[in-house]
Amino acid sequence: MQNLNNPITYINGVSVQRATLLYTELGIKSCNDLLNFFPFRYIDKTQFFQIKDLQPNTAEVQIVGKITNVKSVSQQKGSRLVATFQDASGVMELVWFKGQKWIANALKINELYVIYGKLNHFNGSFSMPHPEMQLVAEYKKTLQSTMQPVYSSTEKLVNSGMSNKIIRTYIENLFKQIYSGIQETLSQEIINEFQLISKKEALLNVHFPKNHELLAKAQFRLKFEELFFIQLQLVRKNRINKTQIKGMLFKNVGTVFNDFYKHHLPFQLTNAQKRVVKEIRKDVASGIHMNRLLQGDVGSGKTIVALLTMLLAIDNGYQAALMAPTEILATQHFNAIATMLKDMPISVELLTGSTKTKKRRVIHEALENGSLHILIGTHALLEDKVQFYNLGLAIVDEQHRFGVAQRSKLWMKNTIPSGEVGGACPPHILVMTATPIPRTLAMSLYGDLDISVIDELPPGRKEIKTVHRFDNQRLSVLKFMRDEIAKGRQIYVVYPLIEESEVLDYKDLMDGFESISREFPMPKYQISIVHGKMTAEKKEFEMQRFVKGETHIMVATTVIEVGVNVPNASVMIVESTERFGLSQLHQLRGRVGRGAEQSYCILMTGVKLSEEAKTRVKTMVETTDGFKIAEVDLKLRGPGNLMGTQQSGVLNLKIADLIKDGEILHLARKAAIKLLEQDPNMQQESNGLIKKAFNEMTKTAKVWSRIS
Repeated sequence: MQNLNNPITYINGVSVQRATLLYTELGIKSCNDLLNFFPFRYIDKTQFFQIKDLQPNTAEVQIVGKITNVKSVSQQKGSRLVATFQDASGVMELVWFKGQKWIANALKINELYVIYGKLNHFNGSFSMPHPEMQLVAEYKKTLQSTMQPVYSSTEKLVNSGMSNKIIRTYIENLFKQIYSGIQETLSQEIINEFQLISKKEALLNVHFPKNHELLAKAQFRLKFEELFFIQLQLVRKNRINKTQIKGMLFKNVGTVFNDFYKHHLPFQLTNAQKRVVKEIRKDVASGIHMNRLLQGDVGSGKTIVALLTMLLAIDNGYQAALMAPTEILATQHFNAIATMLKDMPISVELLTGSTKTKKRRVIHEALENGSLHILIGTHALLEDKVQFYNLGLAIVDEQHRFGVAQRSKLWMKNTIPSGEVGGACPPHILVMTATPIPRTLAMSLYGDLDISVIDELPPGRKEIKTVHRFDNQRLSVLKFMRDEIAKGRQIYVVYPLIEESEVLDYKDLMDGFESISREFPMPKYQISIVHGKMTAEKKEFEMQRFVKGETHIMVATTVIEVGVNVPNASVMIVESTERFGLSQLHQLRGRVGRGAEQSYCILMTGVKLSEEAKTRVKTMVETTDGFKIAEVDLKLRGPGNLMGTQQSGVLNLKIADLIKDGEILHLARKAAIKLLEQDPNMQQESNGLIKKAFNEMTKTAKVWSRIS
């Protein structure tokens, strides 16, 4: 299929200048790129109209007829070219305002044309400005489809004369040149099992579909193939991790784990937590390298699962590390874990950007000689100076906040020379996230990880009541706040932060702070404020005041989204809710409801809301299930935005859509798993085409290198 890797200048009619434009504007460099540049919609040309049946509101129509006369008509500025066009039923006009001379010379009188375009209606007669035209004789010869593809374009392309029609012509020429050379990429077995049309047919019918049915078959085939190869890569990576990468053997469930479990566990584990601990124990005792994603909604108790896994590592003579994306979150993990282990002979330290040099030295030394068991911290853990004696477990919290390179750095932190305890194995990996990820997305982003889900909240937790209030109902909200403070509770008031307009945000926040200060005057009420312009020390000081219960209200921007755990805070008020995304609102709401008291979340908005904002608010009021919320969020925002940029490589899909094509994704994943179970290295002759296409893709596509 070498000729598909040729540059697009290989196609008849594509000049070097136009090739450069296609590359800079759409990233199309090779014939293969153009072949996989799929239309985003189709114009249905299945119907031909007669002139007598035309209606003033008919948008785009197609008519067969002859030109009987052509004349130039003067107008205020310049002139226009007018042709009389007729079929057996009536007469109309075709009009051109540009390129008249060239068009007038090209028009053929009394020959049958197929014309297509938008209608204008004036004084009871119809005209069509700048129609698409083709002689019937030519029309019959071309790869004519009744459903015409429409391709994405840019302003620059349009201004340079690169119309949809020209791109269509290039693709048509490409097919004429290479159609016989398009090779199959799937095995006969898969084609038969899923009743797929061939690769050739699929490509031809996605660009030039004969009818709706063939288009649907072509799209299904191409979506299946795209998702199949991504899943093949992910599932294969998972299998390699399990078979080729040796894992440290945590054989013992020893005294440290058992002592903690029996005597120091602060509460009973839920069934979901017990199930997840079992899954992890099975992984680390198997001799296979663990690579597991732990999903759990805000407040579902992931930290305790992480701690029990760390104790397993310590029981087996290894160290453990936990990395969090922010200093606040790392400190929170440290405080929670250090408190739970305070009566046990286990050393725990915290390493962040603000750790003093003297303290750092002590930590580095204890790490290297093995006397430090658990290190918790931020990106600071990735510094070259941080060397472990024998790191057996690395836990990453809020995984989507870290890039691929950062994570892999942590994997390399094991310095055990080969031949010593178990050789230089990478540490077991546990990735945690409180951002619930819909199944389809999890399979595409983390298909190489085993997934555990904590899907029940600890007992005694009451569901957070969520209500929507408009700005004109603010008085009743203020009264509610006073009543809650009188009961001894604390309140968050959160303002949105949108980076582009920091000045505006800051003003909103300060205005809000002033009006709250008027409503809740000192000394009776104490108010904290936290925002991005404050120093880390100042933020920390204000946070701590709130944590200790010295202040009643915390006014903040979204810095508290992942952060402090204050069991006494029972009300979350979100200002300008319409400016927040769903997953952000869900994370914010999870900041309350940490204690046994009934908690509330009040969503404040203006009266005018977009449809999307209404959907978001309605979803929040109706459910507290993070996975349902994530599904709605995925539909509203699309996959790329949901997970942040680090993951976008995986989702750079050409034709499939994770939201709409969940079913196809399940089928593709099933097919990938079955193939690798039967033929792990794709050595069987029947899988030769798949292997060839797979190797080709892994060489060239950006997607693959991003999957970590």
